Amino acid sequence: MTNPLLELQRLGQSPWHDNIRRQLLTSGALKRMVDDGDITGLTSNPTIFEQAIAAGHDYDAQLQSLARDGKSADEIFDALAITDIRDAADAFAPVYARTGGGDGFVSIEVAPRWANDTARTIDEARRLWKTVAKPNLMVKIPATAAGIPAIEECIADGLNINITLIFALERYDEVMNAYLAGLERRRAARRPIDRIASVASFFVSRVDTEVDKRLDALLATAGPDQAEQLKQLKGRSAIANAQLAYVRFRKKFAEGRYQALAAAGARLQRPLWASTSTKNPAYPDVYYVEALIAPDTVDTMPPATIVAYKDHGHPEVRIERNLDQATALMQRLADIGISMDDVTKKLEVDGVASFAKSYDSLIATVAAAAREAVKNGGNAAAAARKSTPAPKSTATRPTVARQENVVAKRTAAARPRKATAKKRATKRAAPSAAGARRGAARAGTPGRGTSRARAKATSPRARRGRAKASTSRARTTASAGRTRRKTATGRTRATATSRGVTTRGRRTTAGARTTRRKRTLAQKPRAGRTSTRRRRTR
Repeated sequence: MTNPLLELQRLGQSPWHDNIRRQLLTSGALKRMVDDGDITGLTSNPTIFEQAIAAGHDYDAQLQSLARDGKSADEIFDALAITDIRDAADAFAPVYARTGGGDGFVSIEVAPRWANDTARTIDEARRLWKTVAKPNLMVKIPATAAGIPAIEECIADGLNINITLIFALERYDEVMNAYLAGLERRRAARRPIDRIASVASFFVSRVDTEVDKRLDALLATAGPDQAEQLKQLKGRSAIANAQLAYVRFRKKFAEGRYQALAAAGARLQRPLWASTSTKNPAYPDVYYVEALIAPDTVDTMPPATIVAYKDHGHPEVRIERNLDQATALMQRLADIGISMDDVTKKLEVDGVASFAKSYDSLIATVAAAAREAVKNGGNAAAAARKSTPAPKSTATRPTVARQENVVAKRTAAARPRKATAKKRATKRAAPSAAGARRGAARAGTPGRGTSRARAKATSPRARRGRAKASTSRARTTASAGRTRRKTATGRTRATATSRGVTTRGRRTTAGARTTRRKRTLAQKPRAGRTSTRRRRTR
């Protein structure tokens, strides 16, 4: 069975890979795709790098080294991205050589924060071109109003430029004119133009996403007949917009202005169809790829779309079919109040904002990883993380450990207080016991001890005194026991209430001790009373 991706190339369209990550490079997977002929180029953007760096540990070693050297988050990302782009450029070098510099390009994007700053865009494009230093590099510049003069300047400098985020047909005219103007300036300076390459990246599926949203708003208030007509317009505007762009491409590069440059070796600035994965699940997964096959074009596809097209694609040039219907569709949209000018302006603003947000998130991700690298220190930490599966949630682990430590400290602190309470209760009970001994002495019992008094005393009066003293001691001890229990219970409850510490286990133990004390104390008074009665009977 013929590989549909190879068939695309035979028809004049280059399939590019809209993805990059280090594992793709180090595992040899990208090289295999190139060797198999599945892809002939690669594109990247901040969102792709953000996902790649945050996804795993492929960048740990280099990131940690850069962090320990004191590099900023921007400098670290710059180094990580340039390393990947250089390696990818080497992987596509055979394609670049085989096609005589006509294909095999790898793209890196100027930071989106400079999308509306012409001078900074030019400086960054020059820096990336010089730093990567690969002939098959393309630097991506957004097609904003500030980006147009930057495109011309960079082409005049001899850089390969991928113009990104094109939505409007009028903006596309400006992009093509900027490319031609840059070549003309370079030629006028007697500098070569035969090795300069450029692509103009039209974003496709996002157009349908925005137009379909506006059609849905109209459908919400439409009658049955109008609703049916509106439904037939859904999912068609993006392809129609790309078809009309291709018509303008053919017209512009057929004119004498380009032909004079072509005589000096200038190359076509090929249209590149970007965002060709389907966002709406109601559309086939290769819907946009099939519709936009055309000579002298590029289609950059995410991995899932490449796999899908290789599996069930049907390559055939279709882009110039039904061009009259594409023009009629744009008019129909205008008639119902959907302005393509307004749609494309919004998409350009949103696209720049989305990439800028991804870039800021990317820098934050790199900064956090750099702090962690400095904190943990060295590649050993990276190796440990690679060999140990990450827990489901590492964010809560320190909190749990701290809670366990707090509970342990509170438990240890609570025990001495209970012992102190016991000592205070014993001291309070001591004077009562001494008083009992004094009472026994007054009854004729010496203060040296109850056993000695019991041995020497023989009179009934002495026996009655001893009985009274025994009863007094029992009552005093019982009172002290109640005091201890109240004090311990109060302290336990106060500690549990104020600190939120679970004391169920301690209260249970305290309750067991109290029960034993009750039994002991209850037996002593009964023994005293029984002894007294027996003596009286006798």
